[in-house]
Amino acid sequence: MASLLLRQRRVSALGVSRILQAVNGDSFRLQPESNCRTFATFGVIIRNYSSGKGTAKLDFTDLTRPHTWYLNARKKQRKVFLHVGPTNSGKTYHALKRLESSSSGVYCGPLRLLAWEVAERLNKARVPCDLITGQEKDEVDGAKHKAVTVEMADVTSDYECAVIDEIQMLGCKTRGFSFTRALLGIAADELHLCGDAAAVPLIQELLKVTGDDVQVRSYERLLPLVPLEVPLGSFSNIRTGDCIVSFSRKGIYKLKKKIETGGKHLCSVVYGSLPPETRTRQARMFNDASSEFDVLVASDAIGMGLNLNISRIIFSTMKKFDGLERRDLTLPEVKQIAGRAGRYGSKYPMGEVTCLDAEDLPLLHSSLKSASPTLQQAGIFPSFDFIYMYSRLQQKRGLYQILEDFLENAKLSENYFFANCEEMLKVAAVIDELPLSLQDKYLFCISPVDMDDEISSQGLTQFAENYAKKGLVRLKEIFSPGSLQVPKTHSALKELESIHKVLELYVWLSFRLDESFPDHELASSQKAICSMLIEEFLERLGFQNPTSRKLNSLMAKKRRQYL
Repeated sequence: MASLLLRQRRVSALGVSRILQAVNGDSFRLQPESNCRTFATFGVIIRNYSSGKGTAKLDFTDLTRPHTWYLNARKKQRKVFLHVGPTNSGKTYHALKRLESSSSGVYCGPLRLLAWEVAERLNKARVPCDLITGQEKDEVDGAKHKAVTVEMADVTSDYECAVIDEIQMLGCKTRGFSFTRALLGIAADELHLCGDAAAVPLIQELLKVTGDDVQVRSYERLLPLVPLEVPLGSFSNIRTGDCIVSFSRKGIYKLKKKIETGGKHLCSVVYGSLPPETRTRQARMFNDASSEFDVLVASDAIGMGLNLNISRIIFSTMKKFDGLERRDLTLPEVKQIAGRAGRYGSKYPMGEVTCLDAEDLPLLHSSLKSASPTLQQAGIFPSFDFIYMYSRLQQKRGLYQILEDFLENAKLSENYFFANCEEMLKVAAVIDELPLSLQDKYLFCISPVDMDDEISSQGLTQFAENYAKKGLVRLKEIFSPGSLQVPKTHSALKELESIHKVLELYVWLSFRLDESFPDHELASSQKAICSMLIEEFLERLGFQNPTSRKLNSLMAKKRRQYL
C-alpha cells in the first residue's frame, strides 16, 4: 500500500543520519528577503533593548523578556482567572460558560478534538463560533468567537474573553512554548486558564511583569474517585463501562482480542496515532448507551481531549516506553489518566481505578495520594522573526546550523526553558540541500511531520523537493486515489495510519501555501477515507455479530460518497 502512495522511496543521497552528523553549511546561500512584518516587529524589540542613552543593542539572542514580544496584550491590564483542580471537577465548564456569555472570545485547546467539541457546543448554544486548527478552517457567518488549537492562537486580535485549556502543558518539553505564547500574548480583557494547581506558582511569577490581575479559583472533583484495593485479576471480571489502559498499539489490540473473545463485550479503541476523526467516532460508540461497544481499550491519549463515560480505569501496566527507556508512569500521568473515571453527568455515581496486576497497586495508590510537583519553568521557542534576523549574520549557513547556533547562544531567564526542537532539526537536515528560502524551510520545519515514521518523512521530503523544483505540488504525483483498502494485518494498519499523516501534512501545507498545494479537497477526502478504512479494520478485528457487520456496511456506504 505504501508503495502506491510514495513512488520514490528516498530521503536524500546522504541519508538523514549522515546529514545530522555533518551538515554542509555551504550547500545553500540564504536569499535576501523583504519582510515588512519582520522589521516592524523588530523595530519595537530593538527599542526595548535600547539603553538609556538611546544606543541600540542588537542582541537577537536575548530572549530574557518574552512578555515584551506581544504589544497588543501589554496594552491591556488583563484580568486572569486560574481555574485549577483535578480532572472532572468542572473547572473548564465554568470558564466556557463565561466564554459563551462574552461578546467575543477564543478557546485555545491542546487537541483538535477539544477545539471541535467547544466549537460544536458554542454553535449549538447559538453563539456563532469558527473552528480553526492546523488542518481545518470552518468559518461561521457573523462569528466573533473562535475555537482553536493552541498553536493557532491569534495574538494580534482583541477579545473580551479567552480560555486556555490544560495550561499546565506550558511545562511540556515539546509543546510548552505554544502555551507560553498564548499565556503572554493573547489580548483579552479576561483570560481564563484551566488546569492543574501545580502550574499556579509559575504562572503567578510569569505574570508579575505584565501588570495583569491574577485570581485563583480552586475546584474539587464533582464525583469521588476510589482507588480499589484489589486488582482486576481475570479478564472475566471486565464489565460495562470499563477502560483498560495500555501504552502500545500492540498491547491495545492484544487486550481488545482477549476481552472480545470472551464473548461478553465489544471494545472501542483509542490511541494517539489513530486519526482524530476515528478517535472521536470510537469514543462516541463507547459513550452511546445503545451501542454494543461497552468497553474501551486505550492509551494515555484519553488523558485529555475526550469526554468519556468511564466507570472504572484499569491500568494494564504502570510502565511506559517514552522513546528512550521503559520507565514508571509519572505522578501527573497517573492522575490525569485515573481521573477520567467517573464523569459528571454520566450514569456512574463514582469513578474507580485499579490495576491488572497486584504488584502495580502500590504505585497507583501512592500517586493518587500525592500532590503533583510544582512546575518550575515554561517552554519557549524563537519565532521566525528572531531566526531570520539572526540569520543575517550567518549568511553562508543552512537552517540546521542557524537553529543549532541560535539555541546554543540564546539567553533565557530562569523561568523558561527551550522547547525540544529535535524534530525541527531532523527536517532542517533533510531540506537544507534544497534551494528554498529560509522562511519556506522554517515552514516545513514546523509542519506536523513525524520524522520517525518512514512514510511520513518520505512524504515531507517529496513535498519539499517538488515545491523547490516547480513551486507546485500535485497530490497525484505521489499518491494514487482509489488505491486505499481496508487493512488486513497490523502492519497494513500501521501503514494506513502513516498515509493518513502524509495526507494531513498536505492539508496543513495547503492552508499556508494554497497556490502551491492546490489539491486541498482531494487530500481532505482521501484523509476521510483513511480514517473510515481504519475504523472498518477496528470493527472487523474482534468478535463479530450482526450489529457490527451492519455497521461495516454503513461505513462502506459512507466511504463510497468520497470516491
